[in-house]
Amino acid sequence: MEIPKTHLEYENKLTVKMFLFQFVNYYSSCFYVAFFKGKFVGYPGNYAYFFGSWTKLRNEECDPGGCLIELTTQLVIVMTGKQVWGNIQEALVPWLMNWWGSRKARCHPESLYSRWEQDHDLQPFGQLGLFDEYLEMVIQFGFITLFVASFPLAPLLALFNNIIEVRVDAWKLTTQFRRPVAAKAHCIGAWEEILNGMAVLSVVTNAFIVAFTSDMIPRLVYMYAYQPDGEMNMKGYINNSLSVFNITEFPVESRPEDGESPSWFNSSITTCRYRDYRYPSGHEKQYSHTMQFWHILAAKLAFIIIMEHVVFMVKFVVARLISDVPSEVRARVKRERYLVQEYLHNYEVEKLKEQLEKREDDDCTCSPMIYPTIPNHEPLSDRL
Repeated sequence: MEIPKTHLEYENKLTVKMFLFQFVNYYSSCFYVAFFKGKFVGYPGNYAYFFGSWTKLRNEECDPGGCLIELTTQLVIVMTGKQVWGNIQEALVPWLMNWWGSRKARCHPESLYSRWEQDHDLQPFGQLGLFDEYLEMVIQFGFITLFVASFPLAPLLALFNNIIEVRVDAWKLTTQFRRPVAAKAHCIGAWEEILNGMAVLSVVTNAFIVAFTSDMIPRLVYMYAYQPDGEMNMKGYINNSLSVFNITEFPVESRPEDGESPSWFNSSITTCRYRDYRYPSGHEKQYSHTMQFWHILAAKLAFIIIMEHVVFMVKFVVARLISDVPSEVRARVKRERYLVQEYLHNYEVEKLKEQLEKREDDDCTCSPMIYPTIPNHEPLSDRL
């Protein structure tokens, strides 16, 4: 069993565990749509199934336009819905609990229900009172950084939410909770490491979204390498991005059931088109990936590597140029250290002087030595 030795260690461990749970709850659907949906579906005649073809549970595919718009919709719904519901819950729940807890006292006149009793009946703040506030802001930071490539307006929505959030929290802390006890803190604890980790992870996720979820790289490869007219335009891109499949080669389990006669499955239609880069039926490498597919894959990987290195380099340069501590504060800190050293030096000098003076005084006030007294004798001439 885990037993933290200090309260700070307990808070840090609780922070990491709660964040991991909330990370899965809020981001799992967005990660699925961005990086897994429509990526492992196979092709007509050889679809990929969950737990084998006998289950008839095919892997989910994206719309013909891709999964980017679906990721944007998912992000807007989850992010906006969470923020709106969170503000309502933060304002409504404490008010309802205070209203229900003070239902008996409301029957008494004001003279019998003093101000301090009313304050005592408010909701307790607790030692982890700001934990949920930190967690909410970190989750919001993840939404506007991890998937910002799919929805660039996410930071603007977060700004509007934070403007409202500040006023809601101010009203809540001043009217619905007991006065919190202020305490000094060296830093924000494990939250700082979590924010740094999410900032680094956001570079990777956005690079993968641009490369694998959007059609930017395939379009650029087509425009610069596969445009038949040699012009810098997208003419013929749709036809180039679709492969051909002979519908007579559908396996029996993939064909329409008896009694069904879809319009596309008849003798007059012999082929269908699907989004992929594969050789057509009758080719010596039929239904295997074409060379264009591997060129696009190489371009995607190159884009990810270049983007990550450029962003990390810019981050490193900006971090070096913008110091964590302003120059004025550093100068004041150095001044304080100098004054402290000077004070300690003067104190040691004064103390040493006092010791020397005391030693000199002790030497001067010591008892003198006693010598034998010599009697005074009259000269012999005086006696004669």
